[in-house]
Amino acid sequence: MSHILITNRLGKTTRLYLGRWQWSIIVLVFAALVGGTLHLGGKYATKEPSPDFMLTTLHQELNKYQDSIEKIRQHNNENMNALALRLGELKAHVIRLNALGERLTEKVSLDNGEFNFNDLPAQGGPELAGAEVGVTSAPDFMKDLDDMAMRLDHSALQLDVLESLLMNRDLRDEVSPKGRPIKSGWISSYFGYRNDPFSGRRTHHNGIDLAGKRGSDVIAVASGVVTWASKRYGYGDLVEINHGNGYVTRYGHNESIDVEVGSTVKKGQTIAKMGSSGRSTGPHVHFEVIRNGRAVDPMKYVKAS
Repeated sequence: MSHILITNRLGKTTRLYLGRWQWSIIVLVFAALVGGTLHLGGKYATKEPSPDFMLTTLHQELNKYQDSIEKIRQHNNENMNALALRLGELKAHVIRLNALGERLTEKVSLDNGEFNFNDLPAQGGPELAGAEVGVTSAPDFMKDLDDMAMRLDHSALQLDVLESLLMNRDLRDEVSPKGRPIKSGWISSYFGYRNDPFSGRRTHHNGIDLAGKRGSDVIAVASGVVTWASKRYGYGDLVEINHGNGYVTRYGHNESIDVEVGSTVKKGQTIAKMGSSGRSTGPHVHFEVIRNGRAVDPMKYVKAS
């Protein structure tokens, strides 16, 4: 068998003669080369990763997991901080409401055990059979906290308004004449027309006289500012107090005076000592109540207490 091989490198045609056995050798060598190449490729293709490669891969996976855990922990910490903040705000609201409640309880004179802000509200009821037990999720819990905070804010606002009203009421009570100007004694002369103890003529008495022990306390029947604290014709040693809202009270015939003009006095405060100075027949207090410039019957205010 002959085969012709043509080459143009030298511009000539080369003719090569191969026998059957020579061709067989060339085929076998070519097959061996191809088989070896495929075997080596398959071997390298199925080769296991190196330890360094595996270690690097594990480190990468571990870092991913650690990042995920850190993100979860950070998220939980943020949620816990938010919960702690909300709970702190609620505790502050509760403390303030309890303080306001206790003050209101004192103002309206409730019994200590009747409305105690330090104890939980009285609640109860039977447990229903087959009742479902719900599981509260974090968003639901936060919403409940927000709703509770809103209700507490609303209640606090209402209590502030109520306290303001009560304080105004108490202020009006403080400056409104009420009660007796002495701690002990008796009424020796009333408001209105009477026979004058010195002249015997029928004259108008602008106040009431309360007799008692010389040197005993004379007290203010309302809070106010002292506008007179010295001798005055007919009154002897006189104390006059302006209470605002058109009210003025006078306390006459004192033995001594314990306040000065411009002094602020509280209801029930001692302002003088009972005596018989001025136009008087014995130890007593001449007590007047003046409303909008006119003397009115003090008995109305004495009885009001």
